[in-house]
Amino acid sequence: MTENKRNKPELNYYILFENYTHGLALEKLLKGEGIPARIAPTPRSIQGELSCGMSLLIKEENIDAVRECLERHQPKYHSIVEMECQINPNRNVFC
Repeated sequence: MTENKRNKPELNYYILFENYTHGLALEKLLKGEGIPARIAPTPRSIQGELSCGMSLLIKEENIDAVRECLERHQPKYHSIVEMECQINPNRNVFC
């Protein structure tokens, strides 16, 4: 778990999709708007029945811009799920 300066856990947001095509379309839209997003596998704990297994990973500092973009363009997506960061920056660091 990664923590920021205030000892508050860092949050990530996963945008889930019913199919891969919707995910790629939203990634292209966000990049066109200059909003960072990364294709990531959907964590099993939040995948659910409707998710295709692919998600877009959004950092906490970008979620407001993403929500504004979603409101303006109305792309197809299933849901947005907030989770504590699961990425361990010390993974595979041996020295």
